[in-house]
Amino acid sequence: MNQNKSEFIYQNGSVRKTKFKENIHIFRCPICTAGMGIYDFKDILCEKGHSFNIAKKGYVNFLLKPVKTEYDKEMFYSRNKIITKGFFDPILEYISDWIAGKSDRAHPKTMNIFDAGCGEGSHLGQIIHRLRSKGVSDLQGVGIDISKEGIWIASKDYFDIIWCVADLANIPFRSKQFDIILNILSPANYREFARTLKDDGFLVKVIPGSNYLKELREVFYDGMDKQTYSNDKVIELYRKNFKILDLQEIQYRRMIDKENIMHLIKMTPLSWAATADRMKQVFDMGIDQITVDLSVIVGQKNK
Repeated sequence: MNQNKSEFIYQNGSVRKTKFKENIHIFRCPICTAGMGIYDFKDILCEKGHSFNIAKKGYVNFLLKPVKTEYDKEMFYSRNKIITKGFFDPILEYISDWIAGKSDRAHPKTMNIFDAGCGEGSHLGQIIHRLRSKGVSDLQGVGIDISKEGIWIASKDYFDIIWCVADLANIPFRSKQFDIILNILSPANYREFARTLKDDGFLVKVIPGSNYLKELREVFYDGMDKQTYSNDKVIELYRKNFKILDLQEIQYRRMIDKENIMHLIKMTPLSWAATADRMKQVFDMGIDQITVDLSVIVGQKNK
């Protein structure tokens, strides 16, 4: 390895680890809930001695035991391809505009944005990039996901964000730390969201609408209940836990080629139970447009 490459890896690794040191005050031990500190720039250590290593890639695994999920490297690779191709741009732009409108430019302070269920990090990374382009510069992004594969990719691509492998049911952060919690196409844990969100903070949740990926659902779920979908129960559950301030439905169509139609299939649960024949059938159909139908819910904690 040449010296320049070694120096680049060292510097970026140091930046990643420095983020943990600068923000150690937001962490709490997932075992005993005690406060945490940094030991020898290698480990996060709680007051009672529970230790979690800062990986060379710049993330921390807070899971207490390994978890097997359907989300593998191939799925996250496909998701990254689709997101960076601009498939979700209107949604990310809407969220970024909304957050930018809530920033106080006259009295700037660090805005902590937490992506709960961040996958491979592209949504949070792009939202922060968009906010900075809009003049909101004092930001700290934090993302967790239960999949180590997703966090590995995130930490490699966005080294200025804090990434952790963690469970939404046991979020390793102190109470009232975040100005914004993002929950994009991911399961929610409203109890932990309410605990970690500041009293004046906002929960931004993105959920599918009835026409989301309808071209694919019509094929994969032919003759099944899943062919049609309603998000009414998800919205009602949100309403039971948080006060809804805004609910915006965003629907558009995207042109898509054969390479990316396969990435789109692989990044969703559509492919989990699909046979090779069904996958080939979809590929051969020549679908060149996909419907994106998502609802963005913004709310605050119930007073």
